[in-house]
Amino acid sequence: MDLAATRRTNDIEDWLDAMEEKLLRWDPERLVSWDAESIEASEYLQAIDEVRRFTEDQETLQSNNVRLQENENLSRAHSILQMAMARLEDEFAHLLIQHRQPLELDHTSLWTVEEDVVEDYSNNSFNDESLEFKHQIDSARSSERFVIDLIEPNVIADLKSIADAMFMSNYDKECCQAYISIRKDVLDECLSVLHVEKLSIEEALTIDWDVFSTKIKKWNRAMKVYIRVYLASERSLCDQIFGDLSKSVSETCFLDASKGTMLQLLNFGEAISIAPPSSERIFRLLDMYECLAVLMPDVRDLFPEESGSDILSGCHGVLWRLGDSIRATLSEFKNAIKKETSTIPFAGGSVHHLTRYVMNYINVLTEYRETLDLLLGGQDAKEAAPLSEDSGELGSFSSISPLGHCLMSVTSVLETKLHGKSMMYTDASLQHFFMMNNICYMVKKVKESDLREMLGDDWIRAHNVKFRQHAMHYERISWNPILSFLKDDGIFSQGSSHPSKTVLKERFKCFNLAFEEIYKTQTSWQTYDGQLREDLRISISLRLLQAYRTFTGRYQGYLDGVRHREKYIKFCQDDLQDYLLDLFEGSAKSIHIPRRR
Repeated sequence: MDLAATRRTNDIEDWLDAMEEKLLRWDPERLVSWDAESIEASEYLQAIDEVRRFTEDQETLQSNNVRLQENENLSRAHSILQMAMARLEDEFAHLLIQHRQPLELDHTSLWTVEEDVVEDYSNNSFNDESLEFKHQIDSARSSERFVIDLIEPNVIADLKSIADAMFMSNYDKECCQAYISIRKDVLDECLSVLHVEKLSIEEALTIDWDVFSTKIKKWNRAMKVYIRVYLASERSLCDQIFGDLSKSVSETCFLDASKGTMLQLLNFGEAISIAPPSSERIFRLLDMYECLAVLMPDVRDLFPEESGSDILSGCHGVLWRLGDSIRATLSEFKNAIKKETSTIPFAGGSVHHLTRYVMNYINVLTEYRETLDLLLGGQDAKEAAPLSEDSGELGSFSSISPLGHCLMSVTSVLETKLHGKSMMYTDASLQHFFMMNNICYMVKKVKESDLREMLGDDWIRAHNVKFRQHAMHYERISWNPILSFLKDDGIFSQGSSHPSKTVLKERFKCFNLAFEEIYKTQTSWQTYDGQLREDLRISISLRLLQAYRTFTGRYQGYLDGVRHREKYIKFCQDDLQDYLLDLFEGSAKSIHIPRRR
C-alpha cells in the first residue's frame, strides 16, 4: 500500500508517534557495530526514508496553504528526522574512528632512506681536507603509489549507506563535517608518525643547521609517504564513500580533510627556502626541490585545478622559492670562495683544502644536473657563468649546458683565488709549483668524474695547457740557475786553451751548494699525485743529469791532483739520480754525506 493511502486511512499524529518510537528504539550503544544489511539497520533506514518522504509531501502541501495543524505535523516530522540524523551522524563517526587502520610501514619502505648512508654537509668547510660528498639517493623518482586501507574494508558499505541516507535527507553538510573533522585529526596524526614538526619562519631563521638538515631529510621522506600512500589512500576512501553521490562532494571532503596538513608541509618548505643562503645548504635544498618536483604530478592528480588551486599554487610557490634560494646559494658559494681568508701559505705547495673542497662540491652538483640546468637555464649564460674573469674564453664553449657554464664560472673564481694564494710564497718557483699542483688536481678531478661531461674536453685541454705552463715555469725558475753552473761560458781565460782551475772549482762548488739547497727545500714540497711526481723527476733528471754528465766528463780531469778534489766533484751521476728520487715527498731532508763515491 502506498504512503499516501496509508496517511489517508490513519491518523497522522499516531503515525508520527509510531515513527518516533521506532527510531528511538534504535540504540547504537547496545550493538557491536552498524551493519547496513541487518534487519534492525534496514528497518531504521526505512523509517527514516518514510519520515523524509512525509516531510517532502507536507512541504508540498504547505506551499498550497493548507491548515496550521499540518504545519505542526511537519515541524514534528522535522524534529524526528533531526534526531535520527544526529544518531546516524554519531554512528558514522563511530565507524570512522573504531575501524580506522594504522599506517602499514611495509608500504612506506620504498621511500625510506637510511640516515646513516647519507652524507651530511652541514659541518663541512673550506678547511676540511677529507671532504667527500654523496648525493642522497632519491627513490621518489618512482611513480608507483600504494593505496592502503585506511578503514577496515568491511565497514565501507555501512559508511556509504549512512552517507546516502543523510544526503537524501539534506543532512549532507553534517555528514561531510563529521567525516572531515575525524579524518583531519587522523591526517594530523600521520604527520606526527612521520616525525614532521611544525616550523615557523622565525624558528627557521634561528635553528641550528645540523638540526635543520635532519628535519629536511625527514620532510623529504614524509612528503613521499604522505602524498603517495596516505593522501592517495585518503582520496580513494573519499571516492568509495561519497563518489556515487557527487564527485564534487568527494573532492571537497578530501580537500578539507587534507588541506591543513599539506599546508603545514609546504610551510616547512617555505621556511627553509627563505633562510639566508649558505653554501653547505644547497644539497639539502636540491633534495627538497627534486622531491617536491617529482611529486607534483601526484599533487595535481589529487588536487585538481578547480578545487585544489590553493594547494597547487602553494606547491608552485615553494618550488619557485626553493629554486630562487638554490640560485642565490650558488652565487653565495662563489662569493665564499672569493672571501676565503686563510693568509698562511699552504705547506709544501700541495693541493689546497679550498681546491679539494670546491672540486668535490661541484662534482656533487653534477648529480643534480637536470634540476640545475632547469633552474639556471633562464639566465643568460655569459652573464651567469663567465669561464674566465681575465679572458674571453667563453665563445669556444657555446655548447655547454647552463650548469656547465655555472661550474666553469666556479672553477674560474677558484683559479683566481689560487693565484692570489700563490703570491703568499716568497719563492717564485714555489708559486708555480703550487699552481701546477692545484690545476693538475682540478683537471684530474674533471677527467675522472661526471664533471667531464659538464665542462667538456675543451676545458680540459685549456687547463692542461695552464698546468704545463706552470710546470715549465717552475722548472725554469728552480733549475735554470743551477744548470747555469754547468755551462761552458766563462770557463776559459782569455787567450788560453785550458780551462781555469779556479773557475772550475768555483763552478763545482756553486753547483754543489745550489743542489744541496734545492734538495733541502724541495724534498719538503709535495705533489698530491704519484704520476705527477714521477713525471717531474724524469723531466728534471733528463735536463740535470745530461748537463752534469757532459760538464764533469769534459772538465773533471783538470782537477786531478787538486787538493781536496772531493769537495768540488762531490757527486757522481748516480748520486744525483738517487737524490732526485727524494724530491716532492713532503718531508725536508739534508745532504750530509754523498751516497756513492
